[in-house]
Amino acid sequence: MKHIHRLLVIAFFFIGLTSVSASVSDDHEQEIHQENHVAKKFEPGNFIMDHVVDAYDWHVFSYGDFHFTAPLPIIVYSENSGFHIFMSSEFNHGHSSFKGFELAKEGEYRGKVVEMIDGRQVRPFDISMTKNVVAMLFSMIFLLWLFVSISKTYRLRKGQEPKGIQAFLEPIIVFVIDDIAKSAIGEKKYKKFVPFLLTIFFFIWLNNMMGIVPFIPGGANVTGNITITLVLALFTFVITTINSNKHYWKDIFNTPGVPWWLKFPIPLMPFVELMGVFTKPFVLMIRLFANITAGHMIVMAFISLIFIFGEISPLLGMGTSVVSVLFIIFMDILELLVALIQAYVFTLLSALYFGMAVEEEH
Repeated sequence: MKHIHRLLVIAFFFIGLTSVSASVSDDHEQEIHQENHVAKKFEPGNFIMDHVVDAYDWHVFSYGDFHFTAPLPIIVYSENSGFHIFMSSEFNHGHSSFKGFELAKEGEYRGKVVEMIDGRQVRPFDISMTKNVVAMLFSMIFLLWLFVSISKTYRLRKGQEPKGIQAFLEPIIVFVIDDIAKSAIGEKKYKKFVPFLLTIFFFIWLNNMMGIVPFIPGGANVTGNITITLVLALFTFVITTINSNKHYWKDIFNTPGVPWWLKFPIPLMPFVELMGVFTKPFVLMIRLFANITAGHMIVMAFISLIFIFGEISPLLGMGTSVVSVLFIIFMDILELLVALIQAYVFTLLSALYFGMAVEEEH
C-alpha cells in the first residue's frame, strides 16, 4: 500500500509541474494573439458543451491569455504516418497544429484530434489519455487502495470494533449486500453477484462525487459520458444473460397470464418481452448519463447567465451573479444527493435484473 500511495503522490506532483509548464505560450505568440484579438460575443451553448464534453487537457482556470492547464498524452495512429505520441500542449490550446494533427474547431469532429489531408479533416485512430480516462484511472486506483487497506485492517483487527474509514464504509457495504443484493436476488444466489454490485456502486458514487469537485483530480464528467455508462450497462447485460436460467427465457417467450391471442398467430408479447431484454440495459445507460450530464449543464447555465447579462450591462451582470451563485450552491448541494441516488438506482436495477434471471419457477 505504501508503494501505491507513493505513486499517487508522484502522479499529482507531475501534474502540478506540467500544468505550469504548459500554461503560457511564448511571448511572440502572445503578441500576435493580442494584435489579432477581437472581442467575440459570448456563446452559452459552446461554453456549456466545452465544460461537459471530454478534453485532451485538464483546464483549471484562465485569466486573459494565461491558461492554467495540465497537458495529457495524445496517442493516435494515422494510416499515412503511423503512431504518434505527444503532449496536448503542442496544440497550444487549439491554436496550433503539430505533425499534421490539430484540434477541430467546428464540424462533426469539433474538439477532437483530426489529421489534415488534402484540406480534409480525417479522424485518426485515437487512444489518447483524455481527462475522463485519467479521472477514471485515478478512481480505480483509489478504490483499489481503499478497499485493500480496509481488507487488511479487517484481518489485523479481527473481532474488534471498526474505526475510521472502515467504520464509515461498513454500513454502506452492509446496505448494498442486505438491502440491494439479498432482497433483489434472493438469499440463496446473491453472493456471486455481490462483488460486481459493490464495484459499480462505489465506482459510480466516487466518480459522481469527483465530477462535482472543481479541481484536479475532480471536474471530469466521467459518468456523464455515454460511452462509460454504455460499458457499465453492457456488464449488467452480459452478467444477466450468462446467468439466466430456463425459467427466465420461458417467461419471455411464453409469458404467463397473457391471453393466447397476444401470443398467436402474431407473437406480440414474446416480441415485446424479447425487446425488454435489450431495453433494460439501454435504460440503465441513458438514466445515469442523462441525470449526471443534466446536473453539470444546469450549473454551467447559471454561470452563463452572468456573462449574458454582463454583456447587456456590467451592473446587471453583477446583480445576476448574486442570484446565480446562490442557485449554483444549491445545485451543488443537490448534486451531492444525486451522486449517491444514481449509484444506488443503477446498482438496484442491476440487482433486480440478476434476480429475474436466476429466479426459479414456482
